[in-house]
Amino acid sequence: MSEETLFEFPCSFPIKAMGRGDVELDLLVIEIIGRHASGIGPDDVKIRASKDGHFIAVTVTIEATSKRQLDAIYQDLSNHPLVLVAL
Repeated sequence: MSEETLFEFPCSFPIKAMGRGDVELDLLVIEIIGRHASGIGPDDVKIRASKDGHFIAVTVTIEATSKRQLDAIYQDLSNHPLVLVAL
């Protein structure tokens, strides 16, 4: 399987997940990403609520090591029912 990508690894890479604002989405997203990337600290996580508070966006910046790692993270995030969008 080819790992063609425009990125040079390792690199700093932000991953954003969005979902409803009534769940602890930040903890869920950190847990899912933490399965694939170590060393996530408080400064690596940004949380932003929508204007009406119904939705939340969580951005976690990791030190990505490969395209395969990123693909696995996005697959796990996309498979979770509480994550509406993963970017």
